[in-house]
Amino acid sequence: MNNINSLPATDNKLPEILFITSYPPRECGIATYSQDLVKALNNKFSHSFQLRICALESENEKHTYTNEIKYTLDTDLPGAFTRLVKSINDDPDTRLVMIQHEFGFFAKNEDDFRQFLAALDKPVIIVFHTVLPHPDESLRINVQQLSGIAESIIVMTHSSANILMNDYGVVEEKITIIPHGTHLVPHSDKSLLKDKYKLSGKKVLSTFGLLSSGKSIETTLEALPAIVEKYPDALFLIIGKTHPSVIKQEGEKYRRMLETKVAELQLEPYVRFINNFLPLPDLLEYLQLTDIYLFTSKNPNQAVSGTFSYAISCGCPVISTPIPHAREVLQNDAGIIIDFENSLQLGEAVISLLNDEQLGKRIASNGLHRMASTAWENTAIAHAQLFEKVGNVRISLRYNIPAVNLDHLKKLTTSFGMIQFSRINQPDIKSGYTLDDNARAMIAMCQHFELTRDEADLRYIILYFNFIKYCLQSDGNFLNYVNEQKKFTEQNNVTNLADSNGRAIWALGYLISIGPLLPRELVDDAESVMQKALLNINKIHSTRAMAFAIKGLYYHNTESQSARSTSLISELASRLVQMYRHETDKEWQWFESYLTYANSILPEAMLCAWLATGEPLYKKVAKSSFDFLLSKTFREDRIKVISNKNWLQKEGGLVLPATGGEQPIDVAYTVLALSKFYEVFKDEEYLHKMEISFDWFLGNNHLHQIIYNPCTGGCYDGLEENYVNLNQGAESTVSYLMARLTIEKKFAGANDIILPMATGSTAGLKEHSLQLNRQNQLAGV
Repeated sequence: MNNINSLPATDNKLPEILFITSYPPRECGIATYSQDLVKALNNKFSHSFQLRICALESENEKHTYTNEIKYTLDTDLPGAFTRLVKSINDDPDTRLVMIQHEFGFFAKNEDDFRQFLAALDKPVIIVFHTVLPHPDESLRINVQQLSGIAESIIVMTHSSANILMNDYGVVEEKITIIPHGTHLVPHSDKSLLKDKYKLSGKKVLSTFGLLSSGKSIETTLEALPAIVEKYPDALFLIIGKTHPSVIKQEGEKYRRMLETKVAELQLEPYVRFINNFLPLPDLLEYLQLTDIYLFTSKNPNQAVSGTFSYAISCGCPVISTPIPHAREVLQNDAGIIIDFENSLQLGEAVISLLNDEQLGKRIASNGLHRMASTAWENTAIAHAQLFEKVGNVRISLRYNIPAVNLDHLKKLTTSFGMIQFSRINQPDIKSGYTLDDNARAMIAMCQHFELTRDEADLRYIILYFNFIKYCLQSDGNFLNYVNEQKKFTEQNNVTNLADSNGRAIWALGYLISIGPLLPRELVDDAESVMQKALLNINKIHSTRAMAFAIKGLYYHNTESQSARSTSLISELASRLVQMYRHETDKEWQWFESYLTYANSILPEAMLCAWLATGEPLYKKVAKSSFDFLLSKTFREDRIKVISNKNWLQKEGGLVLPATGGEQPIDVAYTVLALSKFYEVFKDEEYLHKMEISFDWFLGNNHLHQIIYNPCTGGCYDGLEENYVNLNQGAESTVSYLMARLTIEKKFAGANDIILPMATGSTAGLKEHSLQLNRQNQLAGV
């Protein structure tokens, strides 16, 4: 490869962002960081911009790259900077340059580097991976000059931002804090992973990273004798090869010193070197099986550590020396901080955690919640939003649609039904089961089967149906709450179960609506159960229960037309009309004097009632009430559903809803309703809002964080004011899946086309709809 290597021009007009950074196969922390960031950005925003790489090289660092690499820059080569700046300035596709900065990269040619930046006619973002406090005059001027040229600066900790402002005089407005990204992991069973790596029965301590003396691994080795005396089943894993730069300078001197110390302290049975640069999946498994992670860097100026970030995100309790990153992240019982090179403190901390399993779990849980916002998906969102703001790049963010993933739904499902709650992504069988969750799950699996015809879905549809049937009582009513022992709980006697009964009718009606695709005996059984349930349906007066029932009756009628069902729809819809007339006025077009939960169900049910009966009043009420609701939940291209912290009251002056307390189920119901309204009214604004609503799960919310976890296939339980609830229970997971499959169906059914269940872009929904309409016209449909 030449020192400056250009890719051929393409017809793709997406704006191009050039990363100047070290990059794999080069082995260094920033290379790995950049690869992870590029992958995350492409996974989230491949329809928004293109990423290209200029790989940093030197006389001692030459590599063969993939075609991701557009340029290489040999920082030791005279003239290389001049040639690169000309190539970038002459390239109309390159709109933005982002530089991953480490002082060592440019140490031999700092003047050339500064001149290169000054000569660029594209906006520049600089990411400072190291920010040194108390600089001498030369360093201070250097950083000030770099900062002055950059349009924006990224650092990874508040400490680094404060140093830039206080010690270098960089203005706060130029600085953006984006934490080091971390990987989402499935939080696999620790004992199974220990079996896999032949570590069963061990209390695993670990550290990882490219070895150098700065990591001070000897701090742990000197603490081990006291640890293994009390816990002879302890094993310390030292994961990682020696840093390539260290190898070139001194060979394996540091590793040999560690090996000698292990022998001197007679620790051979308690220490294992894994002298490899592990593939990421293997590394993450080692971290998930780790009982305590040890970070012992002796560099007080190390701004950030990706290694302990990864460890925390894998659920490890962490013991760390007090680098600035650790002091920020591990406060408030999210980890244990020890002094630099203090083996006594480290040993005591390890023993305290091994003595108290609950303390370790609490620290791990606190750390995991602290690091949730740093998932690479969220880091990608933060970078993309910055790209939008910088210069005149004119990037329009379009979130990619994740592939459909049923893993967590299936994980929550036993041979009896779907478990109600999870702790993170581990099903909590003690929470039991509910009719609500199993009814929704049956609808979701019917949706999936409709789209895929996957015979494996039938097992789950039948299982959830059998649970619904199990909850049906002899009087035609359903109970909702079932415990781990499959017994109905006392909660059924103290809770209003009207909504649950309505949901069951919705689910049964939906199953019957796809009857031609299902085994006949299953459909007949569902019909029988539904008819029993309908004996009491006109006794229901709960607003949402009536709406759920209308939806079920509507879907039933699409396949099995019944005068009785149509009559029941009219009866229930007329009740809702009376409620609407009682409450509505010029400023308030709603069925109640407040907006609470599952609001979208009500206008959607009225629209279904019109579709079933042809009564124009139902359609009028449906549209006016839905447009009123949308006016209260959409603003500035973002959905903000009514908070469960406080409902929106008619008599409360129409104040805006509280921040936080947003539930995935409310967003999902909005997606379902928007789909139905677009189907009827063909108003592109409904389609646009459908896109915005689904993007809420992907990060378009007030925290700019993912609510759907693409690693597990689960959905987080709620969006609060300052954090995301990481538990992935049945309600949220199934709600997301219903929304995801609604989007899939909306743009797959026009010509009997089944779209691949893969990544797309929500911003392409309108384009896809127009394309299908054109195809229909050409086909004479």
